[in-house]
Amino acid sequence: MKKNEETDLIRLNKYISNSGVCSRREADKLIEAGAVSVNGKIVTELGTKVGPNDKIKYGDQTISREKPRYILLNKPKGYITTMEDPENRKTVMLLISGACRERVYPVGRLDRNTTGLLLFTNDGNIAKKLTHPRYGIRKIYHVELDKPLIKADMVKIESGLKLEDGPIKVDQIEYIGDGKDKKMIGVELHSGQNRIVRRIFEHFEYKILKLDRVYYAGLTKKNLSRGHWRFLEEQEVNMLKMISSKS
Repeated sequence: MKKNEETDLIRLNKYISNSGVCSRREADKLIEAGAVSVNGKIVTELGTKVGPNDKIKYGDQTISREKPRYILLNKPKGYITTMEDPENRKTVMLLISGACRERVYPVGRLDRNTTGLLLFTNDGNIAKKLTHPRYGIRKIYHVELDKPLIKADMVKIESGLKLEDGPIKVDQIEYIGDGKDKKMIGVELHSGQNRIVRRIFEHFEYKILKLDRVYYAGLTKKNLSRGHWRFLEEQEVNMLKMISSKS
């Protein structure tokens, strides 16, 4: 074994802990119970060391050595939600450049002109569940329309409507603040359908001037200025794991 390969070796319990599965102490219990395999072989000996090229599995789940990262961005207008763009337009990845050495990905999408909360992570399990319709992730948007929303249309939206890709029903819709400005609307929904908020209002011939996601899966924009990002706190990560573990 080469010297640099030796320095890349870490204890199996630390590898498991870094992956976000559990703590080192809990990892030791999993190893002793025979729940962990290295390169297809069950390992029960504590103190076993593994390298970056080893394949580690906990049950049927392949786990990564990489430390899980969770970054919350308050996305400004004019950035597209993609890793790369062939047209060289600005992407959200520019806004979190240098945040961490791990390669993180945006969870879901916000279109170019939509602002607000966007989560990035390398935790594929959480990302998959936060975007799956089964888990009904709660989202709240603040909308500014080109003209006042009449009460009759609001009632129709709240009652449910049918778009080209199927029926849609919001959880709640109301005028923002004291309700005097009928162009300012708050919308709460669980749907993950593409451009759903814009398409709801377009269906009634309203044009959205501003669309801002202010709440996502229990996360808010509190103390997070437009264009800035922060790492999630431990309790926020635990909250997301609890949400994504619901059946």
